[in-house]
Amino acid sequence: MDFFHGQETLTTIQWILRAIISFIFLLVATKIMGERSISQLRLIDFTIALILGNILAHPLSDEQLGLKGSLITTTVLIILYLLCVFTSLKWGVFRKWFEPSPYPLIINGEIMFTNLRKARITIDHLLSELRKEKIEDIQKIAHAQWEPDGTISFFLSPQFQALTPEDMQLVKKPFSFPRIIIKEGRIDFNELYQSGKDHAWLEDKFSIFNVDAREILLATIDNSDEIKIYRYK
Repeated sequence: MDFFHGQETLTTIQWILRAIISFIFLLVATKIMGERSISQLRLIDFTIALILGNILAHPLSDEQLGLKGSLITTTVLIILYLLCVFTSLKWGVFRKWFEPSPYPLIINGEIMFTNLRKARITIDHLLSELRKEKIEDIQKIAHAQWEPDGTISFFLSPQFQALTPEDMQLVKKPFSFPRIIIKEGRIDFNELYQSGKDHAWLEDKFSIFNVDAREILLATIDNSDEIKIYRYK
């Protein structure tokens, strides 16, 4: 365990062990912090990401720095991060500081220049985000909102929105999310049984489609019992 402490020199194996332990430690740390730290970078998430990366980077590049101290420091920071998250969930005062409320950048085709400065973005950046959403005219925007994670939500004026089945008074079938019952030639019996089917039913489908499970790349079933099969090419 000498590689945990600062050394004049480290062997190749010791460098590898440091990297492996740091990698596993960060994976566990990210899992403990939750999916929020992966899916979005708000103020506290961005801050903790910068600090953690900086702390563990040094002992991975400097043999004279011990790894133990970095792991302890990182653990303390993770605990502080979780305390801040739970505090913001429980008390609104802290939530507003960690996760400031969104505010409008465009209202009925008019740019809120003061809020642009508050968000610290330029007109060019705003236009770039519009192009990403395939919106060529600011006048089409009923509302554009600056979100706490640094993204912009755009809402078109009603006259520029696409027609929906509700607008045309059409009755649509209920949404059905397909279950994956076969993937890469292997049957997922848990998904099969949850869909209300059994192996005998699946074998019957195999005979209809003249296919074997090992020949199937992907097979799904929806709420209407429609099965779709994609074979290996």
